[in-house]
Amino acid sequence: MAARASVAGGGRMIDRLRKWYYNAAGFNKLGLMRDDTLHEDDDVKEALKRLPEHIYNERVFRIKRALDLSAKHQILPKDQWVKYEEDHHYLEPYLKEVIRERQEREAWNKK
Repeated sequence: MAARASVAGGGRMIDRLRKWYYNAAGFNKLGLMRDDTLHEDDDVKEALKRLPEHIYNERVFRIKRALDLSAKHQILPKDQWVKYEEDHHYLEPYLKEVIRERQEREAWNKK
């Protein structure tokens, strides 16, 4: 019983550490989500092309607003920060599909 309590406590500790790191990174204070900050390599660029238009437009808005705030040396009011719980990885399913397709294409070309 005590072992289970320590494992559950360790999970909560890791979750608190993730939340702390998310807030310490600072991009959420500019209204950005995690996927907005990914380095745009070829896979990410292809995944962005596959996003539905409204999601892509929301991403562009967040990035433009963050650039404007950064140029003014400002951050959003705290009630407008993206919270850890609200940050969904909207690009991840598209990115996984692009990577899977690229790996499949590379494997096919090796034959």
